[in-house]
Amino acid sequence: MSEPVPSSQASEKNAIVIGAGLGGLSAAITLAQEGFRVSLFEKNAHAGGKLNVLEKEGFAFDLGPSILTLPHLFERLFKRAKRRMSDYATLLPVRPHWRNFFEDGTVFDLTPEPDRMTEELAKLGESPKAFQHFLDYSARLYDLIDRGYFEQGLDGVRDFRRFYGLVAFPRFDLLRTMHGGGARFLRHPHLRDVMDFFIKYVGSSAYDAPAFMNCLPTIQFRYDLWYVEGGMIRLAQALRTLAEELGVALHFGQEVVRIRAEGRVAQGVELKDGSFQAADYVVSNMETIPAYQRLLGMPKSFLRRLRRFEPACSGLVLDLGLDRQYPQLAHHNFFFSGNQQSHFRSVFRRREIPHDPTLYVVAAGRTNPAVAPPGCDNLKILPHIPCLDEKRPVPDEAYRALRDRVLDKLERMGLTDLRRHIVVEHMWTPRDIQAQYYSNRGAIYGVVSNRWKNFGFKTPKQSSAFDNLYFVGGSVNPGGGMPMVALCGQNVGKAIAARERSQRP
Repeated sequence: MSEPVPSSQASEKNAIVIGAGLGGLSAAITLAQEGFRVSLFEKNAHAGGKLNVLEKEGFAFDLGPSILTLPHLFERLFKRAKRRMSDYATLLPVRPHWRNFFEDGTVFDLTPEPDRMTEELAKLGESPKAFQHFLDYSARLYDLIDRGYFEQGLDGVRDFRRFYGLVAFPRFDLLRTMHGGGARFLRHPHLRDVMDFFIKYVGSSAYDAPAFMNCLPTIQFRYDLWYVEGGMIRLAQALRTLAEELGVALHFGQEVVRIRAEGRVAQGVELKDGSFQAADYVVSNMETIPAYQRLLGMPKSFLRRLRRFEPACSGLVLDLGLDRQYPQLAHHNFFFSGNQQSHFRSVFRRREIPHDPTLYVVAAGRTNPAVAPPGCDNLKILPHIPCLDEKRPVPDEAYRALRDRVLDKLERMGLTDLRRHIVVEHMWTPRDIQAQYYSNRGAIYGVVSNRWKNFGFKTPKQSSAFDNLYFVGGSVNPGGGMPMVALCGQNVGKAIAARERSQRP
């Protein structure tokens, strides 16, 4: 493979990145491509952050993300280094995209092939023309958001107004929720539930998120749905290899415990072993609010300004190794709540564990048989539940009770005798997620998208308190999901480089 061409605007400045999640790796790679000297410190032993894997008794479980969308956002990192992403990771298309199960026995798939999708819609008696109108609406929203919010790295209402102008604002469908926007086009309640649950990508509620979140189906129907051969962790390993080839100094098992600052300048970071590393720029892949709390000790008066950036939901992550297969499962499956509106309200408004949650069930062996021994199945089951609340702590017994309800639901909806076939089991609660990743109150997806609290915006990429401190990850614009955090890292790297160029004589 050819070596990258050094930036003609190479900087003598050095940058420290805290955390090797996909946002941190993307920022480190972009900064190295811009000529910065980059050091990355990660408390865990692996690259990828929540993109993690558990291997046990011949089973390999994706502990974090289990699908890939918008792969071109990752390919940019390799192309800019004059490399091909395909030399580092192999992407496999997922078919069907999703399989949807309902309590009344209805089962139908989402698939990008128009003829097959028409056949699936016929199971519901839904009009293909109406569904196409919905997809056209979704595509208009996506293209509008992509050219500004995504690609230009916009950070708030002021940036939106400057880029789009007030005349464009009605095109965002601002007066509706995500559910309300989609319900105008779709007749069948099951199809409405499925389209609403695209909000799972950002851990929010379709009844609270702004209507422009209906851009999410376009991400899947236009750019397809992918799995990484060998497991999702291979994507993180590919980025780690690229970072090393570009000269990024990677330090695993070295936890940053403090960002040392004076006035409005972050001077560098202190490690758990007591050493200090100076930096001209600091980029935190730790979520914004935990970073201000843990690493900077910011006062409550400052943190109160960030209350609108409430964490997204958490989840009960249940990994099961089975001694049999369930052929009715696709790679990605949803077992829907009997009342999805009630499910959303329980999690996001009442802050309660839902009695009947919608379940996300992944059977990765459909695309990659190597994740389980022959004749066996590997299931990841994820119901969304509230993040941690110190005022209303959830006892462990409540999580165990939810685990039992989840298994009851799956057995009732077709996975007969599921309990009898479990040979390996692993479970994470929000407390485990918080301890592993220092995520805000155990959230999985960063900041919630809520039209009443933050109108879908996440925290800005540049700190309001320290001029040379930046943030990346799911708590930062443009938000959660693997491609979005990778794009965030690229936007931060480019913003820092542009700032350096602007300061040169």
